[in-house]
Amino acid sequence: MNVLEEWTALACRELGVDPDRVDRAAVLDLTKDVAHGVARPAAPLTAYLLGLAQGAGTAPADALERLSRMARDWEKATAETLEDS
Repeated sequence: MNVLEEWTALACRELGVDPDRVDRAAVLDLTKDVAHGVARPAAPLTAYLLGLAQGAGTAPADALERLSRMARDWEKATAETLEDS
């Protein structure tokens, strides 16, 4: 077991989360997309917001992919917004 797997298992146990419900690779991909496409501090905040939405039952099933796509398109979207101003 590597450190990331061990940490995830311990954190899940502490929080009462089923570790089989955690798609670690998808969350890491999301935070990578956000950190590189938007801003580094936005990565953990986005992961937290996704967790809140999922915990509240309000996150759509494809929320991870939608957020990743938004992050990858961030520069283009903000450039278009500035052009419309």
